[in-house]
Amino acid sequence: MEGVLVRKIKKICVFCGANSGKDVAFVNAAFHLGKVLGKRKIDLVYGGGKLGLMGCVSTAVAQHERQVLGIIPSAFTINNLVGETCGKEIKVATMQERLVIMMELSDAFIALPGGFGTLEELFQMISWAQLNIHNKPIGVLNINGFFNGLLSFVDHAVKQEFITPRARKILISATTADELVDKLQAF
Repeated sequence: MEGVLVRKIKKICVFCGANSGKDVAFVNAAFHLGKVLGKRKIDLVYGGGKLGLMGCVSTAVAQHERQVLGIIPSAFTINNLVGETCGKEIKVATMQERLVIMMELSDAFIALPGGFGTLEELFQMISWAQLNIHNKPIGVLNINGFFNGLLSFVDHAVKQEFITPRARKILISATTADELVDKLQAF
């Protein structure tokens, strides 16, 4: 990447499902992302626990001897709903507090496949970037076209003039972990 200014990313926050999803490619990609982060000496901030894709990415990062920090609402720790966090854990009172801490501690954000919670976290970070609350890169790892519909919708919103072309550039996408991290560093 000669001639390109490269952002130093030390911690990436990953938003993803507490389920593994239907396609084994999601699990494989989550483990691979964790491996890529570990090899690049990037620490992980995530939602905590060990279930689903969250468990896959956190386990892989920890296996590469990088720091893993789970930010988890106290309600989730009752009856051990999400399993033990792989690494350190910060307990918070609310989901909103969780997102604020994730934003403050992270240099960039990646969304893997997930459900409503993943999408809410992703769009909160995009909204905050649009409002200049932060200027950190945000990307989706588009495994087997998982985010195609979402990306198409965002492009439709641009065409309908609800999202500006400038704001559209906030959301980066790539199909491989290495490509996505490279794009985040070049943002």
